Amino acid sequence: MAYPIEPKLAELSEKIMEYGRLAHEYGADGVSGIWQDIERAMQEAAEKLQGLPVDGKLASQEPNDLRGIQQLRTNGPRRMWKTFNQSEYKDKLEGAMLARFAGCTLGAPVELWEVDEMKSWAEYIGDAFPPRSYWTRIKNPNHRRYGKSTFYEYTLEGMSGVPVDDDITYTILGLLIAEEHGIHFTTEDVGKSWVKYLPLACTAEEVALRNLRAGKTAMEAASLENPYCQWIGADIRSDPWAYIAPGFPSKAAEYAYRDAYLSHRRNGIYGEMFFSAAQAAAFAVDHPVDALRTGLTEIPSECSLYKDIEWALAIGGDIRNYAEAREAVNKRFQGMSPVHTNNNACLTVFGLMIGGTDVSKVISETVAMGLDNDCTAATAGSIVGAIVGKEGVPAHWHAPFHDTVKTYMIGAENFKISDLVERFTIVAEQTYIDSKQEI
Repeated sequence: MAYPIEPKLAELSEKIMEYGRLAHEYGADGVSGIWQDIERAMQEAAEKLQGLPVDGKLASQEPNDLRGIQQLRTNGPRRMWKTFNQSEYKDKLEGAMLARFAGCTLGAPVELWEVDEMKSWAEYIGDAFPPRSYWTRIKNPNHRRYGKSTFYEYTLEGMSGVPVDDDITYTILGLLIAEEHGIHFTTEDVGKSWVKYLPLACTAEEVALRNLRAGKTAMEAASLENPYCQWIGADIRSDPWAYIAPGFPSKAAEYAYRDAYLSHRRNGIYGEMFFSAAQAAAFAVDHPVDALRTGLTEIPSECSLYKDIEWALAIGGDIRNYAEAREAVNKRFQGMSPVHTNNNACLTVFGLMIGGTDVSKVISETVAMGLDNDCTAATAGSIVGAIVGKEGVPAHWHAPFHDTVKTYMIGAENFKISDLVERFTIVAEQTYIDSKQEI
C-alpha cells in the first residue's frame, strides 16, 4: 500500500516554534495567540483524519471480532498435538524462551538503529556483524532502559541475567494473567492485570493503559485516541499464549485475540494471532517455514498482513542475508512506521528463512535487519527455539542469564527461568485437560 506524499509537518512545526521564540526574544507581541491558533487547527485536522470514512470492502475483510476473523480463515491444522507430553514440552519451551530472551537481549541496545549505524558500531568496537554474540560495548552504558537495566547490562561483560525489556515483560505478564484469571481469561481480565502490574507502557499500550486508568472499559480502551492500533505492540505479546497452548495453534490464536483486543485493532490484532499460532505450531514441526504457514491459517486470508506474509514467504528463498531482507522491506513498505506490525513481521519471516533451524543465524541476521529488531529477533528466536529445543540453543547465548530474568512489573521484578518453565507447564497442561472435547 503506497502512502500519500507526506507534508513536512515535523520540520514545519519546529520552524514555527523557533520563529515564535525568536519573535518573543525580539520583543514582539502575539506569539502565544498564533501558537494557540495553530494548535487548534492541528487538533481539528487530527479529528478530521479520524472521521474520514474507511473503505467498506477492506473493513469487511479485516474484522475486529473473533468470530468474524475465524470465518475468514483458510483451512489449517487448528490442533497438532493430540496429547500433552510434559518432557517434550519442557525441552521445547525452554528452547523457545532462551532463544527469545537471547534475540531480544541482542537487539535491545540497538533497537531501531539503522543498518549502517549498527555495522559501523560493530567495526568500531571490533565485533562481528551480523553479531555472533552479545555486544562487547554499547553506547551510553549508564543509561537505563525502562528505568531499570543499564545498557551495560546488555553487553557480554555486564550481563548478569536477562535484562529488562517490554517484550520479555509481556511474556511473563501473560503467564501471570493465565495463572491469576485462569485459561478462560477475558480481555477485561487482561486489563485488570495491566493496571495491577504495569507502571508504564508505549504507544498503543500506553493509550490503552491510560484509558483504563481513566475508567474506560477494556473493550473500548484501544478505540480512543489510538493511531498506533496496527503497530507492533500486540505482536510482541504473542509468545505466552503459544507457550500455554503448544501444538494447538487455534487455541493460541484465540488467547492472543483476547490479549490483543485490549490495545489493537485489525492487523495489529492479527499480528499477535499470527505469531502466537506460528509459535504454537513450532512445538510440532521441524522447520520454521512450516510454523509460519500454519500461523497464516489463523488470520483472515484477505487482510493486508496475510498478503504481506505470503509475499515474504514467496520471495524469502531468494533473500540471502540481512541487507537484502531490509532492502526488500524498504521497497514494499515505503512510508510505513518502523514499528508497524506488517513490515517487522516480514523481517521476522526473512530471518527465519535465512537461518532455518540455526538459532544463532536466525537471531543475528534478524537483529542486523534493523527496524524494531529486539522484537523481531525475539519472536524469531521463540519460533526456532521451540523447534530445536534447549540443546539447539548454543550455550553462549543463555549462559550469561544465570537462570535469571528481570522485568519492570510492579511487585514482580525478578524471576528464575527454571521456575517459569515449571509454571508455564502447569498452565499448558490445564489447556489440554480443558480442551479434551475439542480433539
